[in-house]
Amino acid sequence: MDQRDELEAQGKLEAWEYNPHDEDHRRPHKYFPNRPVDSEHVREWDKNPLLEKIKMDRGYKYSEIATISPEEMTDFEEKVKGYFKEHMHSQEEIRLILDGGGYWDIRDYDESWIRFRVNKGDLIVLPPGMFHRFTLDEHNYVKALLLYTNIPCRTQLEKSTEDDSIASCRKLYAEKVLNNPRAIHRKRPQISAH
Repeated sequence: MDQRDELEAQGKLEAWEYNPHDEDHRRPHKYFPNRPVDSEHVREWDKNPLLEKIKMDRGYKYSEIATISPEEMTDFEEKVKGYFKEHMHSQEEIRLILDGGGYWDIRDYDESWIRFRVNKGDLIVLPPGMFHRFTLDEHNYVKALLLYTNIPCRTQLEKSTEDDSIASCRKLYAEKVLNNPRAIHRKRPQISAH
């Protein structure tokens, strides 16, 4: 059993500070020693088995199942590269991982990346305006349930583009999340130069 299977069996969310070295983005990208991020810091994205209640409470009326794998997609490499471009959405992004796994990178308050692993059973909710990116792990496979309040639309607003949609989404995100006095701001570990 590999580490991913172990964590899945334990039902734990694993998150860490992203190390931006130039390796394949499908690898964990951990620092040595690792810089773990307490799951309380990313608690809004932790697992929640009450999917039907969440759908009703949040007004999700539409869903689709997306499978990302070389066997399921003719333009697999291009799509995977596209998911890994830093972007946000104008609507809340919610994904229930049905099978397989990968990594979500989210921008922290100080603009560093936090990477967390997702596996079967994990429910991810990202607020509108949060910059993030996604990649598969080295197994190159994930199957997820995508939920929407309106007719399904997966429009990525990439950070590199100048767009009024980005400005308004980001402003709302800053007001609701970044400037929220109840938000948990983590302290970065002090690394000695030994």
